[in-house]
Amino acid sequence: MSNLSMYPVTLNGNDIQNKRQEIRDYFHNTFSLFEKVFELLKNDDVFYRKSEITRHPMIFYFGHTATFFVNKLISMKVINERVDANFESVFAVGVDEMSWDDVDSKNYSWPKVDEVREYRTKVRGLVDELIITLPLNLPISQESDMWVILMGIEHERIHIETSLVLHTQMPLEFIKEVDEFKACSHSSAAPKNEMLSIKAQHIELGKEKTHHLYGWDNEYGTYEEDVKEFKTSKYLVSNSEYMEFVKDGGYETEEFWDDEGREFLKDSKAAYPTFWVLENGDYRYRTISKLIEMPLDWPVDVNALEAEAFCRYKSQKDGVIYSLPSEAEYRAIYNQSGLQDLPDFHESRANLNFYHYASSCPVNEFSFNGIYDVVGNVWQWSRTPIRGFEGFEIHPAYDDFSVPTFDDKHALILGSSWASSGNLIMKHSRYAFRKHFPQFAGFRYVISENSNDEEIDIYESDDLVSQYCEFQYGDTHFGVSNFAIECAKIASKFATKKGKALDLGCATGRATYELAKDFDEVEGIDFSVRFVQVGANLKDNGFVAFTSKEEGDLVVNKKVTIEELGYENLRDKVSFWQGDACNLKPNFNSYDLIIATNLIDRLYNPRLFLDTVDERLNEDGVLILTSPYTWQESSTQKELWLGGYVDSNGVEVKTLDSLKNVMSDKFELLHVQDLDFVIKETARKYQHTISQVSIWKKR
Repeated sequence: MSNLSMYPVTLNGNDIQNKRQEIRDYFHNTFSLFEKVFELLKNDDVFYRKSEITRHPMIFYFGHTATFFVNKLISMKVINERVDANFESVFAVGVDEMSWDDVDSKNYSWPKVDEVREYRTKVRGLVDELIITLPLNLPISQESDMWVILMGIEHERIHIETSLVLHTQMPLEFIKEVDEFKACSHSSAAPKNEMLSIKAQHIELGKEKTHHLYGWDNEYGTYEEDVKEFKTSKYLVSNSEYMEFVKDGGYETEEFWDDEGREFLKDSKAAYPTFWVLENGDYRYRTISKLIEMPLDWPVDVNALEAEAFCRYKSQKDGVIYSLPSEAEYRAIYNQSGLQDLPDFHESRANLNFYHYASSCPVNEFSFNGIYDVVGNVWQWSRTPIRGFEGFEIHPAYDDFSVPTFDDKHALILGSSWASSGNLIMKHSRYAFRKHFPQFAGFRYVISENSNDEEIDIYESDDLVSQYCEFQYGDTHFGVSNFAIECAKIASKFATKKGKALDLGCATGRATYELAKDFDEVEGIDFSVRFVQVGANLKDNGFVAFTSKEEGDLVVNKKVTIEELGYENLRDKVSFWQGDACNLKPNFNSYDLIIATNLIDRLYNPRLFLDTVDERLNEDGVLILTSPYTWQESSTQKELWLGGYVDSNGVEVKTLDSLKNVMSDKFELLHVQDLDFVIKETARKYQHTISQVSIWKKR
């Protein structure tokens, strides 16, 4: 067994001290393995190179996984002090080509590699101490502080694999060999693929919250489907089998590609898979650190668009309709193979968890009841876009893990690869990527009469996000004007300059667009991507669609277009980003206006925000705070409240008085007023709230 391998932690047990040690061992193995991956970079200068234009330089990923621990521990109030606020802002987000992922290098001043190494050492010590000292009950539940630690570990396991993908895209001149990452050394002629029958089955997907292994939010819930008998390829598609497609002009034949595929070909100029290299008329293969003769019997690494194009090609060639398997069909294959979930399944039977190789291996090496590579070797693309199961609930520590991918643009990958470990190799794991993404992923094909997955429902199903969509884009009630519009009107009245504005706590983005009517540029920032993506979707796709609750399970579907809102000419003036108001990236600056909407009483450290917000304003810039001052310990520790309490002298402390005391040196108070807003919960239940608006001018 490779010294890189390690089983995931189980959540149950009887001995708390043994469980702490198990978690410690798993944490340190993960943290060290991640750092070992970065030893592949030839020198520290390479950390500042990008593997491809849509990604950050490698220094970002090196720091990202450590800052993830701190940011999640802060947000869940497990800790209340940061290790390095700058790092925990700069390395926070930006890994998945979302419109709110900022990969523009000019917006970053990257630290030295040794500084990040030192930071990682500090975080390692912090997490190690927490594992030893945090309260712990068994089994570990999603409400446990230790769950956040496990979340950080499994998050880093994901980045072990995705970082290896990026390293394999880095030019070889910048990569060195590392003993622990040796590729498979054998290859021969590829076996001829054939079709095997998979029996009809009733498939049940999803798992209970009491499951004994850690899970991401999208794994929980229920989904059932009756899968008819179908046929699947015995082997993953090999480099040899895919070579026929390449040599037959597959990349030049438009009919094999859908619209997204043709766009991919146009943008990438691809003529063969990412890890193939054409050299003197022959194709060779790129492992992490070497260029080798084409291993014809290894599985091909392709993106989903390439896999789909191959299926269309083979369908035309054979006169039979081939497709990628659905998620339910893959589970039927899994069931027929006799596989068991961890820890009952041992990785010696498959090429995963770094147990055998640091590369793929022949497609006929690992059999599961006659079906090869059901798990391991490379991930397998499916035809199923990822969605939440019935009963899906986000975990509050990571509300943007899954929801942003429920967009019909992220296809599920199934089965794990040689570089997968931890949660990635569990039976119930569900991961998805955009179809043009390169991963250690290939495919098998099926002949199936099972229906294709239904089109995604365009209507926002997240209750809280839908409620805010109704609040910002829906009807007004009881004669109370739209709050976002009114806030924008007040802002435009008091701002003396109309250059750049920041809508902080922008929620679903209505005020961001309203401000853009008067300002040259407006940035909307919210802590939750679930909210940010609504405004971004309005910009990118031209509509907001949501469900408005009537009573019980009865809802009304609503849709409003960018033309109906009158914002069609404002697209280029607005942008949306995920961010922490208490720890924004340095590039968010030089504003003539900052409006923090109903935000101050929801921050984990409001004083920290107030002490630094002036640095982001231009001279004579205006800051607008709106808040109903609903102080709650679930959002802000009581000792950090700005008002709503009686001090040690028996004096009632009001928030506005505290704001005056805190801000008087840097700001002049221009105006205070009340502003009502109404939020619909159901057709017969509404929240009517009065927010206080205070307007401050930078001295």
